[in-house]
Amino acid sequence: MTAAPQSISLKHPDRFFVAGEWVAPAHAARFTITRPSDEHVVAQVASATAADADRAIAAARTAFDKGPWPRLTPAERAQYLHRIAQGLFARGEQLAHIWTSQMGILFAAASAGAGGAGGMFQYYAALAEHFPFVERHAPADGVGVGLLAREPVGVVLAIVPWNAPLLLAALKLAPALLAGCSVVLKASPEAPLDAYVLAEVAEEVGLPPGVLNLVTADRDVSEGMVRDPRIDKVSFTGSSAAGKRIASICGERMARYTLELGGKSAAIVLDDYPAEDVAAVLARATALMSGQVCAALTRVIVPRRRQAEINEALAAAFGALKVGDPYDPASHLGPVATKRQFDRVLGYVSRGLEQGAALVCGGGRPQALEKGFYVAPTVLADVNSSMVVAREEIFGPVLSVIPVDDEDAAIEAANDSDFGLNGAVFTKDTDRAYQIARKLRTGTVGHNEFRTDFTIAFGGFKQSGVGREGGREGLLPYLEAKTILLAGEPTAL
Repeated sequence: MTAAPQSISLKHPDRFFVAGEWVAPAHAARFTITRPSDEHVVAQVASATAADADRAIAAARTAFDKGPWPRLTPAERAQYLHRIAQGLFARGEQLAHIWTSQMGILFAAASAGAGGAGGMFQYYAALAEHFPFVERHAPADGVGVGLLAREPVGVVLAIVPWNAPLLLAALKLAPALLAGCSVVLKASPEAPLDAYVLAEVAEEVGLPPGVLNLVTADRDVSEGMVRDPRIDKVSFTGSSAAGKRIASICGERMARYTLELGGKSAAIVLDDYPAEDVAAVLARATALMSGQVCAALTRVIVPRRRQAEINEALAAAFGALKVGDPYDPASHLGPVATKRQFDRVLGYVSRGLEQGAALVCGGGRPQALEKGFYVAPTVLADVNSSMVVAREEIFGPVLSVIPVDDEDAAIEAANDSDFGLNGAVFTKDTDRAYQIARKLRTGTVGHNEFRTDFTIAFGGFKQSGVGREGGREGLLPYLEAKTILLAGEPTAL
C-alpha cells in the first residue's frame, strides 16, 4: 500500500525555542516550506530578526556562564542525551514525513534513516563512559602531577543545511552537549521543521533552560550571529563559499570553527572491476536523496579503453531508475529540493554540453512529471578535469565520466579538484585499493561502494572543510585542552 503525505503538526511553528520556552518572534514575517514533489505549501515558520538572534545567544551565554550544564559530569549530561535519543526514536514516523516533505527524499529511505539522529545522541552518550576528559601525565620537570583537562569550548552556533538537517544537527549537538557546551541551533529556512521537533524533545526531557536554543534565519541574520563575540565556536555544514565567509569572520576574532563543506568526490574504476557492478553501485548512490549529498561520487574516473563499456553500463543502470513520487514504493528517486536547485542542476548540464561533454542519458525533466522539481538521472561522458561539471559541486543526480590512460593518471585526476571530501576505488584487489586510497587527498575512501562512517570520522581536505564530525574526532572540536601542573596529588579527579 502506498503511503501518503501527512500534514505537519508542530506545537509552536510560529515561535522560537529560547531559554527553555517558546517565545514570540520580533516580527510577523514567515518562511514558507514547499513540498518539492507537488509544489504545495506544507508549513510556515517564524523568521528571525537580529533581535531574535540576540535573545537566543544571550540565553545560551547565560546557560553556559551561570547555569548547571557545564558543571554536570559527562555521565550526568549523557543521561539527557539518552533521553533525547529516545524522544527522537518515538517520533520516527513524523520525522520521516517531515524529511520527505521538506526535500523530496523517498519516504521509504526517510523512514529507514529517521533513526540516525537518535543513534548519534546514543553514540555520544555511550562515549561519555570511556572518553578521557581528564588525563594524567608525568610532568617533564618531574615535579608533582600533570593533568590534561578537556573542557567545553563554550557557546556554539550550529548552522545546518536543508538536505539532511536532523542528522547533521545531531552530529553537532550531540558532541557539543556531551562536552558541556550550550548551543544556538540555526535552522535552514528551506528545511526547519525537524529542528522544531528536536526542540520539542529537548523541552520534554527537561534540558536546562538555554542549553539548546532554536531560531530559523536568513543569511544576513546568520552572519550577524557568526560575528557575535558571545559565540565561542561556529559549527557549519553547507557550501564552500559560505564556509569561506564564516572562516574569515571567525578568524577576525579568533573564534573556533568546524566546517563541513562541499564535495566533488571521485570514484576510480580500475581495469579489473566489472562495469555492470560499478554502474549498479553508482546508480544506487546517485538515487540517494537525488544526488543532494555532499559526499556523492560525482566524478567517475575510468580507463580510457573501457569508457564505452562503462558508459553503456551506466546508461542501462541509470535508465532503469524510476523518478517519481517519493511516496510511491516503485520510485527509486524523488525530486530535488527546490526550484532554485532544479534550475541549478539543469544549468550545469547545459554548460557541460556546451564545453564538449557527451550526454549518455538523462539531461532534463522526466516525461510525464510536469509538476514538482524532478530531474532525470544524468550521465555525461568525455569529460575532462577542466570542465565546469568536473570542478563545481552540482548537488543533483549528475555524474561526469572522466577517461584516463593509466592508474597514475587516475590518481592525478582524482586529486585535481578544489575539494576532497569522499572517494572510492573499484577493484577486486584490496591491497591495490588501500595503496590508492592512501594517495588520495580526501577525507574518506570507500572500497567498491559509496561509504561513509560517522562513528569513525567524517570531513574533508582542501575546500571540503576544516575539522571532522562523528566519532571521537567529532567530540574534540567542542573541547579546549587545559594543562594543569600540581605540586602534589589532588584528592579528587
